[in-house]
Amino acid sequence: QVQLVESGGGLVQAGGSLRLSCAASGRTFSRYSMGWFRQAPGKEREFVVAISWNGGSTYYADSKKGRFTISRDNAKNTVYLQMNSLKPEDTAAYYCAASSNSAALTTQGAYDYWGQGTQVTVSS
Repeated sequence: QVQLVESGGGLVQAGGSLRLSCAASGRTFSRYSMGWFRQAPGKEREFVVAISWNGGSTYYADSKKGRFTISRDNAKNTVYLQMNSLKPEDTAAYYCAASSNSAALTTQGAYDYWGQGTQVTVSS
């Protein structure tokens, strides 16, 4: 069992930055690939980025490359999402998720555990 708690969301002006954190419980965090998804009001949840268990591989949605960066610290059981040059269309609830898989990490079905989400609002 893995429990995930996101933090770091908030209100930011367009062009600004935020760093989201996702803290995981349990001793097996390093065994899981981790991902970030987001869901805007009235829209489906979409993939943002994922990282392999050891941080050796990352996977980005095309539209997020260059602005978003995922990283992890297995010693702290934490995964991070650095978001730069934020746009109003980045406004959404952001969720982290843990997957025991190493493939298909862009799909929600690959993930075993989900956090409750943290809200990011970007004003124009």
